[in-house]
Amino acid sequence: MERIVELGTLITPAKTVRCGNGTYPVLSMTMHNGLVFQDEKFKKVIASKDTSDYKVVYRNQLVISFPIDEGVLAAQRITDAGIVSPAYGIWNIDQSQILPEFLEYALRCNRALQYYKAKLRGSTARRRSLPTPTLLAFTIPLPSIVEQKEILVKIRRAKGLLEKREAQIRMLEELIKSRFVEMFGDPELNPMGWPVEALGGVLSVEPQNGLYKPQSDYVQDGTGIPILRIDAFYDGKVTDFSGLKRLNCTDTERSRYLLMENDVVINRVNSLEYLGKCAWITGMMEPTVFESNMMRFHVDESRIDPCYMTRLLCSEFIYKQILNKAKKAVNQASINQRDVQSFKILVPPVGLQKQYAAFVAQVDKSKFAIQRSHDELELLFNSLMQQYFG
Repeated sequence: MERIVELGTLITPAKTVRCGNGTYPVLSMTMHNGLVFQDEKFKKVIASKDTSDYKVVYRNQLVISFPIDEGVLAAQRITDAGIVSPAYGIWNIDQSQILPEFLEYALRCNRALQYYKAKLRGSTARRRSLPTPTLLAFTIPLPSIVEQKEILVKIRRAKGLLEKREAQIRMLEELIKSRFVEMFGDPELNPMGWPVEALGGVLSVEPQNGLYKPQSDYVQDGTGIPILRIDAFYDGKVTDFSGLKRLNCTDTERSRYLLMENDVVINRVNSLEYLGKCAWITGMMEPTVFESNMMRFHVDESRIDPCYMTRLLCSEFIYKQILNKAKKAVNQASINQRDVQSFKILVPPVGLQKQYAAFVAQVDKSKFAIQRSHDELELLFNSLMQQYFG
């Protein structure tokens, strides 16, 4: 019978060692990939210049960040010694009982995340904490070291295949972006001399802000109508219409805010990072409305292809215009309908735009097949985690 032990029998608090005048790589915690070198995550070092108070973490020590229910913890397995934020907790792992990598998976599995979430204390969402005795009371299945090694081989194989599919998807996404530049040139430079117009001059439907509804109007029973929110799209497309939240609305609201095929939606209120995030509406599964933080418009398809338009909106050329026009407030910025209509856009021949759209459609077919394989592998990976960690 497999042993079940409490976490407190496997880890002990590590002695705090400060960076001081030492020279160590700075490590950052990520939700999905554990600890990484900070310059790889951010393409530059963003830690404060004074790292003397940072904590030194040695290879195979456990690092716990917050909020813990998002899985921000990891065994340090990438360098002999690095430094992390002084806010992080560092623990020694009893490697005679458990392999650090095995422990990391055990502490990041769904059962563990649900345990943390149920036990958190505090009233502010991202500042809620897990009492140390509660953390140490979490139970972990503990097979022999030999069995742990065998299990890790299977998990690594499944994870490696998942990462390969993810890399293939990223490659196809980059192919779409590079093909755009090949066909139309860098929009900021406009080397091909395409005509430049205001976006408002190529619209067939005026920009319109979305529907505001209080949380009390959202439903969980499958009734109501789906509502498109910013978290449902990525890189110019809606990632999953089937997962949209639903709400009750009147017939008048439904007709006024109903999305049309080939609409383009753009995020009009958000942090600067997400302001202007956009999506081309195609392949809706059922009638869908859009939320108030968005604006939608419809281009004159005799002059502008919506696929081309969306890729142009995703470019630095447009984002710089957004930054220039945005009304900025604390932690928030916004653009209005007049701002959007004033965007300068390039208008190549519509036939060339449609050639690009046809290329994107072909790449999307390949991407769909890879995504389906990825989803099947993800199910396999999750079933392995369930089997070994509960």
